Amino acid sequence: MDNVVLAIAAHPDDIEFRMAGTLLCLREVGWEVHYLNLSSGNCGSVRYSSTETARRRRAESQASAKLLGAHWHPPFCRDLEITYCLPLLRRLAAVVRTIKPTIILTHPPVDYMEDHTATCRLVVTAAFARGMPNFNTLPPRPCITSDIHVYHCTAHGLVDPFGRPMYPDRFVDTARVHETKLAALAVHASQQEWLDVSQGMNSYLQAADDESRLVGKASGQFEHAEGWWRHAHTGFCPPQADPLGAALETGFSIVASGR
Repeated sequence: MDNVVLAIAAHPDDIEFRMAGTLLCLREVGWEVHYLNLSSGNCGSVRYSSTETARRRRAESQASAKLLGAHWHPPFCRDLEITYCLPLLRRLAAVVRTIKPTIILTHPPVDYMEDHTATCRLVVTAAFARGMPNFNTLPPRPCITSDIHVYHCTAHGLVDPFGRPMYPDRFVDTARVHETKLAALAVHASQQEWLDVSQGMNSYLQAADDESRLVGKASGQFEHAEGWWRHAHTGFCPPQADPLGAALETGFSIVASGR
């Protein structure tokens, strides 16, 4: 089994908020790391045009991926235009077949923003269709037969859109890579300005630190953590396969649900 992990998120900075710590931990133990945001982030400004905003967000995400030691892949969509549709599915399936990841990290099926949930649906189907020779990708890529293990990150605030708790059952200890994770997030300077205006998030890095501590508290073990759900195995991998846990061992915890 090749040790390749692909993080797929909706927007520039989503990976840094909820997945970057896990990517860094996997990279420490020799995994090849890949980084893809579906959207260019073009709507994330009240000061710059769509084109200029996308240009800035692209440069920031490239710089962040470099800091994380990840292979950066270009976006192919725009903000609020991530929908579960055939053209985007063909594009994403081509990426999956090209990279051949062992693990895919992505959004949860339920979150506060539709771009996140649509990204999740696209990822799951693209991974499921990896071995279907009659499904055509764009650009064309041959199908692959390797197993893929899909993991979903936490929703914002560990709650669903109705405010109901959503606790993951897997946790990665990210304390030792926390400063690097924050440094990668800090690269997204244009996003900080946008969140100040659009969501009243006047301390971008503090919000990420608070979220990390919240997930760590939910783990019952770690000071800083990222949380995960393992997607059902059917059509993807063997029933008991859990390569994320196998790779990280002592820095990984499974907590019984039903809090």
